[in-house]
Amino acid sequence: MVHVLSSRILLRPTDPERSRAFYGERLGLAVYREFGTEPERGTVYFLGGGYLEVSGRSETPPEPATRLWLQVADAAAAHDELRVKGVEIVRPPVKEPWGLVEMWIADPDGTPIVLVEVPADHPMRYRPGI
Repeated sequence: MVHVLSSRILLRPTDPERSRAFYGERLGLAVYREFGTEPERGTVYFLGGGYLEVSGRSETPPEPATRLWLQVADAAAAHDELRVKGVEIVRPPVKEPWGLVEMWIADPDGTPIVLVEVPADHPMRYRPGI
């Protein structure tokens, strides 16, 4: 088995500046590090227990199978904050049959992003008898 020490998601946006503005300013992700020079410089953002790197450039948007799953403390508060910042809400927060509260947005290239709130009584967080 390969011993993985770290990981990150790599995005190659069609418009790097627009994507950096989206992830850094609108979503408010903190910068872990930056590298390279304009306009293809790379920016790596903290993403909970991992990282999101926005670098390089692609002539085409990401494949439809690509999705980002971001856990937030409060989906309703995230909804209000992002709406004020001009982020298009694809779907407002909804409690799903599996117990998670999910809200959908998309990045400038259309990459779907699900913001997920894990309620206190959900099995991902709560383990009876432990």
